[in-house]
Amino acid sequence: MDGTIAWLRDRPYYDGQIETHRVVSGAPGATRNLDVDSRVESALAEQGITALYEHQADAIRATRAGEDVVLATPTASGKSLAYTVPAFERALDHGGTTLYVAPQVALINDQEETLTRIARDLGFGTPVTVEQYTGRLSKAEKRAVRDRRPTFVLTTPDMLHYGLLPHARRLWGWLFDNLDLVVLDEIHEYRGVFGSHVGLVLRRLARLYDRHDRDPQYVCCSATIGNPVEHAATVTGRPEASFALVDEDTSETGPTHWLFWNPPEYADRRRERTGGRRKSSHTEAKRLFVDLVTRGYQTAVFTRARQTAERYATESARELRERGEGALAGQIAAYQAALQRDRREEIEAGLHSGDLRGVWSTNALELGVDIGGLDAVILDGYPGTRMATWQQAGRAGRGDDPSLVVLVAGEDQLDQYVMGHPDAFFGGDPERAVANPGNEELLPDHVASAARESWIAPGDREYFDASFPDLVSDLESRGVLERRNADVGTRWTYDGGGSPQHEMSLRTIDDREIDLLDRRRNEVIATLPFADGLRDAHPGAIYHHQGRTYEVVDLDLGRDVAELSTTHADYYTRVLHDKAITVEEDRAETVLSSRDDVTVRFADVTTRKRITGYERRDRRSGESLGRESLDLPETALETSALYFTVPPPVEDDLRAAEGSFEGAIHAAEHAMIALFPLQLVCDRRDIGGLSTPVHPHTGESTIFVYDGYPGGVGLARTGYDRIEPLMRDTRELIADCPCADGCPACVQSPHCGNANEPLEKDLARRLLKTLLDES
Repeated sequence: MDGTIAWLRDRPYYDGQIETHRVVSGAPGATRNLDVDSRVESALAEQGITALYEHQADAIRATRAGEDVVLATPTASGKSLAYTVPAFERALDHGGTTLYVAPQVALINDQEETLTRIARDLGFGTPVTVEQYTGRLSKAEKRAVRDRRPTFVLTTPDMLHYGLLPHARRLWGWLFDNLDLVVLDEIHEYRGVFGSHVGLVLRRLARLYDRHDRDPQYVCCSATIGNPVEHAATVTGRPEASFALVDEDTSETGPTHWLFWNPPEYADRRRERTGGRRKSSHTEAKRLFVDLVTRGYQTAVFTRARQTAERYATESARELRERGEGALAGQIAAYQAALQRDRREEIEAGLHSGDLRGVWSTNALELGVDIGGLDAVILDGYPGTRMATWQQAGRAGRGDDPSLVVLVAGEDQLDQYVMGHPDAFFGGDPERAVANPGNEELLPDHVASAARESWIAPGDREYFDASFPDLVSDLESRGVLERRNADVGTRWTYDGGGSPQHEMSLRTIDDREIDLLDRRRNEVIATLPFADGLRDAHPGAIYHHQGRTYEVVDLDLGRDVAELSTTHADYYTRVLHDKAITVEEDRAETVLSSRDDVTVRFADVTTRKRITGYERRDRRSGESLGRESLDLPETALETSALYFTVPPPVEDDLRAAEGSFEGAIHAAEHAMIALFPLQLVCDRRDIGGLSTPVHPHTGESTIFVYDGYPGGVGLARTGYDRIEPLMRDTRELIADCPCADGCPACVQSPHCGNANEPLEKDLARRLLKTLLDES
């Protein structure tokens, strides 16, 4: 691998991009003897599995001892055996059933194939059968699955919500009567809105198996996160004390060479580096990809957007053909969740067999789908969290062979922070995953769904939030629930008509959506939540989809349809907006340890935003090409936020200095938001902010950082709890950036509704230094 890295340094485009080269040593693997049912042992041997790694054995032992288990180890560490062995043993012993839940159908397809092979090798007449129950099945196929009564049922949270719980009493009694295990795979994916919804679905599940007098154990599989037990308890509703944690990976791995690759800065006309503005990570990743594939490395590029994966897979194939590598060009693919199932499976099989030599993918391949081990992984931009970075990097590696991971940085704050702090990346604590099943926006629909699945009673408060009695009273007054007084006590049944389950999506809170219509083909190509649609599909917006570039020519909010036409526009668009925040109620407060005149508060707030126009910016240089006005409706968001004021003496001091105080608090707000993913498993777009020199609630200059989802999903709360580390990281980020006046690597934001005006980098650094009382 050292020879390959030296070769990359000699490529014509190399200009000092390698910031860091680290080698993460491999491990020989450590196994542990464990008595396993002879039939299961024989079936595993048929699959080439003759020993269990220590972490697999530890998880199986904990399950056998009656504990819930959280197995938090990296990709390709063999987590599935931790639940396969006890599930199959219990099915053979007494017909115990297992419910397996995974966030994506692709992962379920992969698990079904693997588990079915092992089940078949148990021998003729085995009672162990494996079936999936997902939305891809027809009604007849779903009926056939229920008739066959498999001992291992694989499903998604969505199908559990829509198709299994609503019919639990009538169609699934056989599953609940024997339910021994609930497996939650990729539990780190159950965060934010999705995780909050899933937490409530699992509380509805618990109500039903309790009524069948069952108390199944949970086996939760997770990537490496900072709070695996706490997060598993939050999502499942089980007490933290019930979980045993297994988090040491003892599987066999080879050495991994990590390169932190920072694209060169743009040069001015005098060929001097301008500071901050860097060349495209996509272009750098494409060069590396084509070179590595040509050199014989099977390589995957992980990128953030479907549009980018499609476009650069096409461009990579074109470049290979231009190099005379026509055969290799035909072995390149793009992989993303919107592809049809047959195409996804074709790509997965091609990667596993080696017939495909390269792939550009979104994080859809991050999950545990079996594609074998790749020689190299390129990360086109920092994935946003250490967790996701290690998950994607874990796709590289075949046994004990060396592998290569190249992290190609973007120019934004988080990417450049990671480039400048490799020790924090390799040695830092993993981020925390957060979800909020107590979200007051979500609870009413889930309580109504629970009532439709089975009557509810006052005792059901234990499954839901403390506000449950008031919520039931409200639903009763609205005619959603009907009270029935019986000998066994008060009960409520659903009386709202229709199906409350089908009236909500687990993937969002926003019920209103905008369809994106390709005008030429008269075909809906995508659907966006309403607020995202206003932002990304306003008239004049440039929108990319599966390799095509569109311009939005009309937005009809009467029909919630945006009409798009293909375009060759060489620019992109960015919205401008006005925003205001009202503090509804302060929930908690704390004083900075560094200054007793700075109080940080956590509060319920309402944000109001109106998109007022958009900018056109040159795709290459980022320079503004002009602005246009828009007349769009205001959107309101009831959520949670942290906020703090700047003490008057500090403000006076900063106003006396050269520059804009408003620019200082604006820059600090931007940089704090950008570094939120260092603390939490989230995306920067999940967080919003506002800075104002005078706020009506405080009467002083105030900085708000708010949760971007109705009701809040725990992001702002965790930021409030960790405010001082967040401030320190932000101050360090700004101080370390070499630019003169602020750039995308420190205080500029691609999501700013004020076109990044005004911003004062040095005053922001000085502000944070003063609040932290640092010399």
